[in-house]
Amino acid sequence: MMTKTENYQPDSDLTLHDRTDSPLTVRATNLSLTKQEDQLIECRLTLSVNPELYQRIDTQSLFNLKSELRGALKSEFLPSPDIFIEISLKPDLLPHLVEHAANPNEVANYLLNISTEKPDEPLLSTQNWLGLSVKQQQESGEIGYTTFWNYINPSALASGGINSEEVGDAIANFFKEWTQANLSAMTQTGTSEILEGIVNFFAEVADVAVDTIAQSTTIDGQIFGEMVNFFQQDEWPFYQIEGLPVLQMIFQGDNGKWTCLARAREQQQQMVFYSIFPVNIPENKRLAVAEFITRANYGMIIGNFELDFSDGEIRYKTSIDVEGDRLSFGLIKRLVYANVTMMDEYLPGIMSIIYGEAEAGEAIAKIET
Repeated sequence: MMTKTENYQPDSDLTLHDRTDSPLTVRATNLSLTKQEDQLIECRLTLSVNPELYQRIDTQSLFNLKSELRGALKSEFLPSPDIFIEISLKPDLLPHLVEHAANPNEVANYLLNISTEKPDEPLLSTQNWLGLSVKQQQESGEIGYTTFWNYINPSALASGGINSEEVGDAIANFFKEWTQANLSAMTQTGTSEILEGIVNFFAEVADVAVDTIAQSTTIDGQIFGEMVNFFQQDEWPFYQIEGLPVLQMIFQGDNGKWTCLARAREQQQQMVFYSIFPVNIPENKRLAVAEFITRANYGMIIGNFELDFSDGEIRYKTSIDVEGDRLSFGLIKRLVYANVTMMDEYLPGIMSIIYGEAEAGEAIAKIET
């Protein structure tokens, strides 16, 4: 299908309103419409606000900018310059927009006009827009964060243009960044709240079953079935990556939190469990970290660390082969908890190399002596 995006720069003040009908005056700097085969599938606005006004937006979670749906913010916003917020109109309001305007210029003019004539217009409500990204240009470069909605196009979902596997991929990609933003505050309750918020939104805009996203219990084979049974009984919040015999969840240890993946390999009669280190290793630190995990792996009985030199991802892997036997609750428990225990034990050492001046041998010595 042919997709086309048109842009318009209104550079005009736009007055929106929040849940209490309080006015919120922002600067609309760009408006874009995306059409697929002449059908409108997305309307985006870029807003410019001063940092003081952003504090109100942040505190009240306007534009659905909820803290649990934000990615990593690696630096703080400064008192100046302005902050740019990109938002997307909820897809169920697109037909209403089409009734009044056909191109970006007309849409911008319509929104500007009704902001003074019809302040109660749903198109002007902050709760009907989804915050995609928040950015500020500083001397050191651009800083900010993206949200879950930046990983998936709600309009495409509503129009049937995205399948449940893509939904699962979007959630997985978001969680990877989310763990970096919340390294010291992750809880299983928090994970459930994130998934609940995502599911509730999907329920509003598309026919997506809650179980597909939050926790699929489809049994594809004996290994997968035992995996699902274990995490249910052990009360781990998780979801299945659609189309794959893979479960994803978050684990909170004493020293941090990270994403975990459990994969069933039915044909080989194997289960593999991964703990994904919460940040990718910077390129200039990869040799030092490679030495660290080589030292750590030496003498390990159950599992091992792995480093992907191409992108700096570290994971701890444990696995089991039950060919000629069967996987049980007890076997999975030992596999899983041996894994997360080792990641939690060595996590501070890796962090000391990334963010400090520790050498590999020194970092290992502090852990293993």
